[in-house]
Amino acid sequence: MSATSISHVLDRLAILASTASLVLGCSVLDPVSELPDGAVSFTPPASYAEWWTSTEACSELSSSMDAVTWYVVPGVATFPTESGDKVGYWSKSREGTRIIVAGNYREHELVVRHEILHELLGREGHPDEYFRDRCRLTWDTFPEETIALH
Repeated sequence: MSATSISHVLDRLAILASTASLVLGCSVLDPVSELPDGAVSFTPPASYAEWWTSTEACSELSSSMDAVTWYVVPGVATFPTESGDKVGYWSKSREGTRIIVAGNYREHELVVRHEILHELLGREGHPDEYFRDRCRLTWDTFPEETIALH
């Protein structure tokens, strides 16, 4: 292969790499999703910091709680999302990270810690290793006596 051909191939690869970077870079973060009707931001109570620490300990992951904007939808047991009704919801976009909690579950340790674990993992989905085995943050694995208190 001649030097001119190699140079041409390298130029095409550089163009492809920069195009791929632009395309992939735009899809890394989800677009901003609308907040549920009635959602208001709030300052998390001290219990959330304790729950954050507990969730970091069981998952062996860490992140800053200050990076999250917290919202509550007052007076509801669930709120609608694109994927159905939820009691809690985690999302990450170019605008930042949000955790939204239904008002009736604002002080529910399982619900809040479940969303915290999404933040620590930095993803949606429920890998058994974290949600079931390590942290027991599902309805069927969370200690029953704690659920009964709420």
